[in-house]
Amino acid sequence: MSGYKKAFKKAFPYTIPVLTGYLFIGIAFGVMYAEKGYSAWWAVLMSLLVYAGSGQYLAVNFFVPGISFIQVIFMTLMVNIRHIFYGLSLLERFHRMGAKRWYMIFGLTDETYSLLCTTKVPEDVEEDKFLLAISLLDQSYWVIGSAIGGILKSVLPFNAEGIEFAMTALFVVIFVEQWMEARNRIPAVIGVISALLCLQVFGSASFVFPTMILSILVLFVMKKRLDRDTDHGNEGEVETCR
Repeated sequence: MSGYKKAFKKAFPYTIPVLTGYLFIGIAFGVMYAEKGYSAWWAVLMSLLVYAGSGQYLAVNFFVPGISFIQVIFMTLMVNIRHIFYGLSLLERFHRMGAKRWYMIFGLTDETYSLLCTTKVPEDVEEDKFLLAISLLDQSYWVIGSAIGGILKSVLPFNAEGIEFAMTALFVVIFVEQWMEARNRIPAVIGVISALLCLQVFGSASFVFPTMILSILVLFVMKKRLDRDTDHGNEGEVETCR
């Protein structure tokens, strides 16, 4: 148990940026959910058992007449398709974690993925416990935010129009932060260009999956060049997600 206590203590400072983001977008989700007439406890339960970030925001619109089960499956897949690619890059790392890997797979969000890939594990902490601590802390922030939002909306009614933009704002902040820290920005540029092209071709409702495919194809073609640039600019460093 002491090993876990140390892991959580070491992991917490790295998760503070996620805390500030998840707390507020969790509150926004709780408010949106309560607006549909549901108890705050349902928002908490959804954040515990679903924990899908933007997928939860989308799911708020599923609780209306006329939405078929097939539509729910397809829209959820399109919104969260990027997690397939996240998982592929972490297969080996999660495999070494034993039974913990099942929760790590479940708890893999955009922000958690970013931390797992960029955070160096402290030498005096076991890697599997440190990574698990990051994932658990991140989800706890989201759950707490959902509870606060649901309770606030039930006791202090207010106009929540536009609050769903909180998730978009968080993605923008994460992108800017990674852009500022990255030594090789070519993959980010490829992603942005791919997104803009696919947005024009496929429209806003279905451009995510084509964007991922196009980005991967371009990155695969440019892999050797990108590896050379990365190795040249990061001599002596190891990429965590490899």
